[in-house]
Amino acid sequence: MPLGALRPSPLVEQATEHLREQITGGEWAVGAKLPGETALAKTLGVGRSTVREALRALAGAGLVQARQGSGVFVIATKPKEDWSTRLRQAVITDVYEVRMLVEVEAARLAAQRRTEEDIVALHEALAGRRAAANAGNAEFVEADIALHEAVVASAHNPVLTGLFTEFVPVLQRRLLDLVELLGLRSDNPNHGDEGHAVLVNAVVQGDAEAAGRALRDELEQTLAQLHSL
Repeated sequence: MPLGALRPSPLVEQATEHLREQITGGEWAVGAKLPGETALAKTLGVGRSTVREALRALAGAGLVQARQGSGVFVIATKPKEDWSTRLRQAVITDVYEVRMLVEVEAARLAAQRRTEEDIVALHEALAGRRAAANAGNAEFVEADIALHEAVVASAHNPVLTGLFTEFVPVLQRRLLDLVELLGLRSDNPNHGDEGHAVLVNAVVQGDAEAAGRALRDELEQTLAQLHSL
């Protein structure tokens, strides 16, 4: 299977999956040395930093190993069942239930801990989501997740941030499917704007209860739609 150039977003996830397919499909056997970063970047049509992150992900999955001064070698053709793998395979309703636990508490903490820089970032993220209403579904979903990332970041808890970061690739893919399947933006291209504005305002005003409630209402609505499928 030829590698071929990749679509633009999300590049790291695509590069990781593409290289994973080459390894599990037998393109490179155990013990084989992968092409260098420059060669892979040129073949995949991405930057070296993207290739580097993809190789780190493959190393985390137990497929490759970097050897100092020698390069990156294939050490297995079947990925180990790590957390990221289990998350990708999880039922989206299960992911959303855990996301609700993580994000609702993050929103409450964000209202208590947000800084002036966070307030600026939240307003920018909300504006970005509104601007993306004029774009396609992929761009809109990306902007929606960026707003949620800004809320989680405002909680200033690295563990919460790390947990949410793990969810992002799965959420981005599944949310796009949900938006397109249910036609959520057919009547209103800026679907959910009012609820997100309430969330941002609650965090900015330091109202932890209102922030948690706004986020819980939004996620429960989406979860109900998922259960209806």
